[in-house]
Amino acid sequence: MSDKLLALVDGSIYSRSVCDHAAWLADRAGWGVEILHVIGRRDIGHLDLSGSIALGARSALLAELSELDETRARLSREKGRAILEDAEAIVRQHGVSSVSSRLMSGDLVETLVEAEAGAAIVVVGKRGEAADFAKMHLGSNVERVVRSSSRPVLVASRAFQPIQLVLVAFDAGPSVMKAIDHICGNRAFAGLDIRLLTAGNENAEVRAKLESVSARLRGAGHSVVAEVKPGQPEQVIADEVEKSGADLLVMGAYGHSRIRNLFIGSTTSEMIRSCKIPVLLFR
Repeated sequence: MSDKLLALVDGSIYSRSVCDHAAWLADRAGWGVEILHVIGRRDIGHLDLSGSIALGARSALLAELSELDETRARLSREKGRAILEDAEAIVRQHGVSSVSSRLMSGDLVETLVEAEAGAAIVVVGKRGEAADFAKMHLGSNVERVVRSSSRPVLVASRAFQPIQLVLVAFDAGPSVMKAIDHICGNRAFAGLDIRLLTAGNENAEVRAKLESVSARLRGAGHSVVAEVKPGQPEQVIADEVEKSGADLLVMGAYGHSRIRNLFIGSTTSEMIRSCKIPVLLFR
């Protein structure tokens, strides 16, 4: 049984939102929060200068480069500890008492495999420290985390807003059915309003699946609206996010319909980027 969630912070403007979303989930579910900051390999230092410089008269230069390398690594560690201290303080401000943090180094995805063990959900910001806001680039690490994590991943929007209405992009695939299980059985979602949306043509089978899931959600205490809308999933979902005033989008990262393709090809980032609200992804 998971009793914590994992929040990834990098010191960017999204780190505040990551902490706010993590605290919101943890407070409702009764989880603890573990905050992780990973120092990338380029910031670790340990340059291998052997063979790259003819020594002798240049040994002083080699020593200076080595010293700079050590200084950079030390500063990266100090910066990481400061980021974690700030993040812990934000989460505790929300009333979450069980908060811990870890400073790790190496490749983010490789580190995540170890760090996410025992976590119910991984929370990551939509864009990271190096994101280019002018070009609206998605953080390069976001897609890597979404594709590699074995846990549900909450991609936090730039700012946290209280969540009451949850839009579920429903295609009846295994991934979105896991999401339904999660919503029904997790205290974090208790009492939230659910809107089920299927993109495509309506038929008896689609309607029957929607009604079955709606009944299950109502049995778990949720207010439910279910509908089918024609059109391309990415456009239908994006339009409904805007029109419905949803606070959270829930999707299966791998489904059995055209939605599936959104999360395999390059349009993965496009879908997450287009939504101004947080996106919770299930595999």
